[in-house]
Amino acid sequence: MSVHLSIVLLFTGLTGLHSITTVSEVSVKAGGSISIPCLYESEHTHHVKYLCDGYHWVTCSYTVKTDQAGSSQKFSISDDKDQRIFTVTINDLTDDDSHYWCVVEIKDGSDVGKYFRLSVTRGSPQLYVDHQEMTGFNGGDVTINCYHSISGEGGWCRLGGSCVKESSGSIDGTKVIINVNVPGVVTVTMRGLRTESSGWYFCVKGDLQMPVHLTVNERPTTTAAPLTTVPVDPTTDPAAEAPAQSDYYGASIYPLSLMIALTVLTIILIVTSLIWFMLKRYSQTKAQSSALTVQRKRRRKLNASHAEGDVDVLYRSVVIKRQQDVQRVERNEQDVTYSTLA
Repeated sequence: MSVHLSIVLLFTGLTGLHSITTVSEVSVKAGGSISIPCLYESEHTHHVKYLCDGYHWVTCSYTVKTDQAGSSQKFSISDDKDQRIFTVTINDLTDDDSHYWCVVEIKDGSDVGKYFRLSVTRGSPQLYVDHQEMTGFNGGDVTINCYHSISGEGGWCRLGGSCVKESSGSIDGTKVIINVNVPGVVTVTMRGLRTESSGWYFCVKGDLQMPVHLTVNERPTTTAAPLTTVPVDPTTDPAAEAPAQSDYYGASIYPLSLMIALTVLTIILIVTSLIWFMLKRYSQTKAQSSALTVQRKRRRKLNASHAEGDVDVLYRSVVIKRQQDVQRVERNEQDVTYSTLA
């Protein structure tokens, strides 16, 4: 590249810096990875985007482009034309990963780009989040913790949009609450999420920013609509994959049915065991009662038999005694001599 052309690219590039919006400086940990969003103008929607490595605009070299199939292990790029944001991801960060440019290729003119810097550290980054990808539901809330070890003004901003730096505010109709009561943590809560809330945001602390991507989905319903099976040709009908959704619902219903069946079976076994135990107890009680009744009857018969034996002995004794008395009288009468008086 000639010196004259380099100067032309330098000035035209500088004049086009405002066509791309991105973060300015991000603190990252060596060996980790980082995703950087780059917002571009609507007239660049169908243009090629790429990441350029180097401190100077005129000497930087591209690492990955959207018109090249695939991606390397070190760099990757994706382009969301609806949001007008292309995202570059850099893996296996080292001390050499410091100076980059988000660039839009202009066929009939000079490319336009925006510079950002990576501050690579061996320890914990000076500003970081748990996850760069967050998910929420329409009408719900989402909370992001921004950890920091530096001083300075903090806040929560949308890429290419407004910022909230006070304790509360709103961004595009979504309420934002910022809590700094915990030292070293800026807690951001977004309430009343909408589908339009999806996009790239970033934490701010001093001169550093940390990008966070938010995806807002529709809240899943608790009941599934009835499905109608219609024969389709999987080679021609794009809805041929619909049965997979039916399989999904069926797979989720079968475990529930199995749990209900096992619960009912357990209840039946418990009730059956209780009934069997009560019947067995009743049978034992009845058998004991019958045995007691038989014993009582036998005792009564034995008592009655003893009573009859005593009466018979007494009667016989009386008879024998009376017979002896009669014999004695007769003998006495025989011993008496009767005399006749003259």
